[in-house]
Amino acid sequence: MKKLFIAAAALALSAGMSMAQTVRMGTEGAYPPYNFINDAGEVDGFERELGDELCKRAGLTCEWVTNDWDSIIPNLVSGNYDTIIAGMSITPERDEVIDFTQEYIPGSPSAYVALSDDVDTKGGVIAAQTSTIQAGYVADSGATLVEFATADETIAAVRNGEADAVLADKDFLAPIVAESNGELRFVGEDVVIGGGVGMGLRESDTELKEKFNAAIQSMKDDGSLNAMIRKWFGDDAQTF
Repeated sequence: MKKLFIAAAALALSAGMSMAQTVRMGTEGAYPPYNFINDAGEVDGFERELGDELCKRAGLTCEWVTNDWDSIIPNLVSGNYDTIIAGMSITPERDEVIDFTQEYIPGSPSAYVALSDDVDTKGGVIAAQTSTIQAGYVADSGATLVEFATADETIAAVRNGEADAVLADKDFLAPIVAESNGELRFVGEDVVIGGGVGMGLRESDTELKEKFNAAIQSMKDDGSLNAMIRKWFGDDAQTF
């Protein structure tokens, strides 16, 4: 009986340890090439490939969870997933609420996209995704900000005349402009806002942060992170 009890306790402990090794990776699934939902209905993109590799190097099991961008931080804090890996720039304001790993993408510029070259980016109506660094920048710039829940809606707003231009990550906008057959074009000057992109975690998850930091650093050290960035963002992308 005693042996049976010990065996059961060991099994329970083993199961608990196994569960502790499963990490729920929260992403938006609507911001290519960072993250998107593919034709099979699965999370795909740069951050899916990166996240799976980071979990492998850290000895963790990844489970992918999607969440709307405007509530992605509150749902991390409330425990609906364990990380944010969603093209999130590291900013002091966000760092007051959650913690971040080191950067896995260097800081890259934001850009304006419009239907014509004569758009007034300083005083016109500019679309941006809500709760982004671009929305904050537009609000402080003197232009009229119109916010949308998703990045796709900001592009639609330009196309249907609700906004004169959109401000977003240039990495996100570049393929859209290229595929528009001249309908959309970059206007004005690029804008550098915020720092690089990192994984968001709850401030209490220091051990998990250390594991991901070590995995990110190992990919920087062996060159595989730069190779992955170029694969998804092109040879001209900023690397480490």
